[in-house]
Amino acid sequence: MSAATGDAQYVTLGLGAEVFAVPVEYVREILDYQPPSALPEGPAYLLGLTDVRGRATPTLDLRLKLGLAAAPPTLSTRILVLDVPVEGRQLSLGLVADRVIEVAAFSAEQVEPAPDIGVPWRSDYMKGVVRRESGFVVVFDLARLLTSQEAAALPVDRAA
Repeated sequence: MSAATGDAQYVTLGLGAEVFAVPVEYVREILDYQPPSALPEGPAYLLGLTDVRGRATPTLDLRLKLGLAAAPPTLSTRILVLDVPVEGRQLSLGLVADRVIEVAAFSAEQVEPAPDIGVPWRSDYMKGVVRRESGFVVVFDLARLLTSQEAAALPVDRAA
């Protein structure tokens, strides 16, 4: 959080018409989309491994993870490389998004509790929602995006 404003910074990203946000402190970098190297017998949302500066990083299709329809990559498709604390370890992870929109500041007062019905994705992945003139921004709870079993099953960050 910025001490001067009390606002937290978020990277906003789009999946179709929906807008989501992840805390900027977890975002290591944003990459142009390159198809990940496939992993055999992984869940459908695990696209494979992406080489991020010499390290093999598990890469998830955020659309499939949220139960949305798959979409082919476009020139706007990006991979957000995140470092997320999960179960006492740092998990490096790539999330594929249709597009990255901006870095936005939201105050704690702007983040409303997540609704538990009426959304087309699993609401347990949501920390809350922020109302904007253009609609809602869904703030992810990144630690809950993967269950502990899913996180344990992902390949550990290693040299590619």
